Amino acid sequence: MENLALIDSFSEFKDDKLIDRVTLMAILEDVFRNALKKKYGSDDNFDIIINPDKGDMEIWRRRVIVADEDLDFENEEITLTEARKIEADFEIGEEVSEEVKLIDLGRRAILALRQNLISKIHEHDNTNLYKQFKDLIGDIYTAEVHHVRPRVVILVDDEGNEIILPKEKQIPSDFFRKGDNVRGIIESVELKGNKPQIIMSRTSEKFLEKLFEQEIPEVFDGLIMVKKVVRIPGEKAKVAVDSYDDRIDPVGACVGMKGSRIHGIVRELGNENIDVINYTSNIQLYITRALSPAKVSSIKINEDTKRAEVFLKLEEVSKAIGRGGHNIKLAGLLTGYELDVIREGDVAGATADEDDVELTEFSDEIEDWVIEEFAKIGLDTAKSILKQDVEDLVRRTDLEEETILDVMRILKEEFDS
Repeated sequence: MENLALIDSFSEFKDDKLIDRVTLMAILEDVFRNALKKKYGSDDNFDIIINPDKGDMEIWRRRVIVADEDLDFENEEITLTEARKIEADFEIGEEVSEEVKLIDLGRRAILALRQNLISKIHEHDNTNLYKQFKDLIGDIYTAEVHHVRPRVVILVDDEGNEIILPKEKQIPSDFFRKGDNVRGIIESVELKGNKPQIIMSRTSEKFLEKLFEQEIPEVFDGLIMVKKVVRIPGEKAKVAVDSYDDRIDPVGACVGMKGSRIHGIVRELGNENIDVINYTSNIQLYITRALSPAKVSSIKINEDTKRAEVFLKLEEVSKAIGRGGHNIKLAGLLTGYELDVIREGDVAGATADEDDVELTEFSDEIEDWVIEEFAKIGLDTAKSILKQDVEDLVRRTDLEEETILDVMRILKEEFDS
């Protein structure tokens, strides 16, 4: 096989991998030099001439002419007799340049050379891919669902690159079919062997922050800053925003008229409930805003322990804690303080109702996990539960109606006896 014909046969790699011809030629030279080292022991006396415009190449071996009886190194030396077969007037001590055809390397060497070339091109592609996606970490990216597996969704972008969306990086309500377009952020790029593994996330706080940048022009332009984002993916999120321009209402700009601006973000996140609040360096005010929609009566802060006692009226407690305890958990994460909710009237033993009974007193009749569910929404006494509407409790907890009715029956029997 002639050199040019072999190079032409390699053009398929250039076409398939979108590798430019100059880079392909550089890889070719490296591969050929390795092949020469294997066959001749050294490539120091070989010249490889590559023309990237024509896709042509030549290999020339330089050898010094020695007397026939003085030949010691066949790769670097040639006898006078052999040299004069090339040119009759050669003399001892002169240098001979002779072209090496690929066929001279042997069929097995050519096959190995081809495999080495494929490996080098893949390595080049993987290096470029790794660098490309390293620069995209933290950015929103869109790809198409290629395959859905129990623990992972395999995505493919427009260039055929494979992106992995693990189950734990998906929003709980996410449901994908082959061909769906999926948005997320590039969270990490890891090398597994020589192949880059690109990980996408839809649960990251950074994804929500980038959605604000993408969907809200004032955030994109830097007029509004997203100070902090905390979220329980698919359930609830809190976003603190601020603006250096007093003429701009950052919360209003982010939410939009009747929620028009934030609606697209909520839909993208599987109807995740998003609270947007004004950031402030006044920690008392910040905690008050973070606990919205509850109305806080007063706050007692301990800077040393980073804890805050939040005093609320009884009817505000369940709002502050939120369904599943999500509201108070996110408020604590947003402000950096551990928040303790205290009902007004519970301080210094001044309990509002001396006839009331702590729910934990019924632990022999009511399972602990059920008591914990009520506690999450601020209901920790018998009377506080009996005052509630059953349908409202079903909505605010993860308890079945039948379970709630059983609890109420047990509590009612206590007070009727």
